[in-house]
Amino acid sequence: MRAPKARVTIISPALRKANNGNWQTAYRWSRFLRPTCEVALESGGPTAGDPAQPPACLIALHARRSSDAIARFAERYPDRPLVVVLTGTDLYRDIRTDGAARRSLDLATHLVVLQDEGLAELAPPHRAKCRVIYQSAPASMPKTPNRRTFDVVLVGHMRAEKDPLTPMRALELLPDDSRVRLIHIGNALENEYLLAAQALQVRSWPKVARYIWLMGLAHGETRQRIKRAQALVISSVMEGGANVIIEAVTAQVPVLASRIPGNIGMLGRDYDGYFPLGDTQQLACLLDRASRDPGFLSRLRQQCARRAPFFAPEREQRAVIQLVNDALKPSDVSQ
Repeated sequence: MRAPKARVTIISPALRKANNGNWQTAYRWSRFLRPTCEVALESGGPTAGDPAQPPACLIALHARRSSDAIARFAERYPDRPLVVVLTGTDLYRDIRTDGAARRSLDLATHLVVLQDEGLAELAPPHRAKCRVIYQSAPASMPKTPNRRTFDVVLVGHMRAEKDPLTPMRALELLPDDSRVRLIHIGNALENEYLLAAQALQVRSWPKVARYIWLMGLAHGETRQRIKRAQALVISSVMEGGANVIIEAVTAQVPVLASRIPGNIGMLGRDYDGYFPLGDTQQLACLLDRASRDPGFLSRLRQQCARRAPFFAPEREQRAVIQLVNDALKPSDVSQ
């Protein structure tokens, strides 16, 4: 008789409706695990299924935002594995300032960061129980780009951590003969960004409609927009391991990225497509060069191609299954 599948609950602070990075990670991991585990995907706590048969393992995304669920599980089931996956705001802000986030690191039996540079942010006791799992996306061919414009896509709901104003302002520093057009995908989560996006739309139209704000799109449609672009820009202040970088790289679309640890961990320390965080002028120069210099754009594409194997779905699936298998081994559970 076949042994019953282990019950695994994945906690994400955002589910399908939010359509953000946490949801994409949680959903993808649930698909990876379903052939070997009984998986529940939740937003609030370890409550799936029969209370008499609690999860054999909890995987929680976000040390701070999932801290209540993490603490509740650790109290109720102190001998069961508890995996905490650290996001960008965890690594680069919350574990330094938030007691609940730090408590989550202590309670976890296993920690996960989503790119190599993330390990450097952890204290030695936490680093000892941490592993790196790169996220993934299926490889795909880019679509034929617009010939009249050089389309750069910016993806992400507008909030301070994403710094959407830097690429918006850089766009207005480009020379009048620039072919660069910014395709902006994501909802404005604060009024400041709503007003800025609306105003830039109005200012850009008398010229060549350089700024196109599409607001929130479904994941599949967003990926099609990335595939049609000549480049992707990510201007974030902090990132744990951005899904949009993976989706660009696996579609052979070069990335222009803020020089922050989370982006360096994804693209490599020697990547040529970085600009200093928040530096509008340098980003404008990078956009202009990418649009006019085919050799430079080709070099970025080649550098991205060297990173693509890190983002293969088979690699991530093996790592996620291995994580759960290791967590469920009694000898590997340690606090």
